[in-house]
Amino acid sequence: MLSITDIFELAQNSKAHIGICGGYKAESSASKACDLGYGTVDVYHDATKLALDLHDGKIDAAVRGDTPSNDAMSAVRDVFGTSKVLRAAMMQPKDGRLFLLGPAGIDEGWTVPEKVQFAKLGADLFRKMGIEPVIGIMSGGRSSDLGRMPEIDQSIRNAEEAVRLAKLDGLNAVDMQILIEDAATTCDVIIAPDGISGNLIFRTLHFLGHGIAMGAPILNIDKVYIDTSRAKSDYVDAIALASALVGKNIYNKQ
Repeated sequence: MLSITDIFELAQNSKAHIGICGGYKAESSASKACDLGYGTVDVYHDATKLALDLHDGKIDAAVRGDTPSNDAMSAVRDVFGTSKVLRAAMMQPKDGRLFLLGPAGIDEGWTVPEKVQFAKLGADLFRKMGIEPVIGIMSGGRSSDLGRMPEIDQSIRNAEEAVRLAKLDGLNAVDMQILIEDAATTCDVIIAPDGISGNLIFRTLHFLGHGIAMGAPILNIDKVYIDTSRAKSDYVDAIALASALVGKNIYNKQ
């Protein structure tokens, strides 16, 4: 099981060069992160420049900071040549355990192939930190709810098929049905039934339940980019997450 303490320790062992975009909060967070030993952190004021430097290897990882989401994600799509970014939030409910929750975007994770893609990419992210994850794939009901309405039936069938395909790829995938309370205590990666459900779970845990949200790694690019909310008080934990995800690769370069 991965903990927030583990991530901070991995970050302190890293020599990563991180870029963060934004204003005062980004600058303050960069200074704090450097003092804590989470790598070297440069502040950017242009989302496209941040994405370009990440793509070109001038920095090892990027953190969105408090720059507008549309600007940041548009820059990532353009620079990395992807039509959609797939994000999952690294979070910990109050008095709970750490897990990766996806999809974070309301238009993500609606199809079986996207669910399987989230499972694969989420597993890859945890493996970077030395963890072989348990992946919980959720649906809109229990198996016993089949027949109540066509939309619920489809959600249940999609989750079952995604679990089957993920297992064929060698992943430790489990059908968690609608039982988020069980998934939160047993799974390292939780895949919500769809993007709307994922976003609602995130907002409920973080904004109403006062859970910790470190940031949302973009899973479908070959670089580390942590998406963040402008509502966060600072981005030190997001910088630590970025540093932890690239730290092992930095050591391999030397």
